[in-house]
Amino acid sequence: MTEHAQSAQKTNIILLRGAALWIIVALVLAWCLVGLKMEAPLMAGIFAGKFTRVLQAHIDFLLMSALLLGFYGARVPLAWPVRWAMVIGAFANSSLFVLMGVFPVLDGGAAEGLGPALFGVYLKASIVTTTFGFAGACLTVFRASLRPGAD
Repeated sequence: MTEHAQSAQKTNIILLRGAALWIIVALVLAWCLVGLKMEAPLMAGIFAGKFTRVLQAHIDFLLMSALLLGFYGARVPLAWPVRWAMVIGAFANSSLFVLMGVFPVLDGGAAEGLGPALFGVYLKASIVTTTFGFAGACLTVFRASLRPGAD
C-alpha cells in the first residue's frame, strides 16, 4: 500500500467507524421490524405501527453505511469537515425516519407545536449537513481522479 493510501485510510478512519456504528443501528432496526411484524406490544407501543418508517430508517442506515464504506475504500484523503459532515449527516438523515416512526405527529402535514418545529429545524440541518459532506467528498474524489497517474 502506498504512503498516500495509508495516510488516506488513517485520515478517513472516522468513515469506517461511523459506518460500523450505523450498521449496528440498522441491525437493531431489523429486529424492531421483526417485532413489529410479529405484533409485539413493546414494538407497536414504541413505533405506533409505523412499519414503513422503520423499514425506511433501516434501509437508509444501510445505504449511508455503504456510502461511507465506499468513500473510505476510495482512499482519497478528505478534509475533516467533510468527513464529519458525512458521518453526522448519515446518522441525522436516517434518524429522521426513526423519529417519524416513534412520533406520528411528525409524519405528515402541518402539525403545530414545539416538537414539530424542532423536527423541522433538525430536518433542514440534516439535509444541509449530509449534502455538504457527501457533495464535498464527491468533488474531492472527482478532483483526485483527474490528477496525472490516477488511472
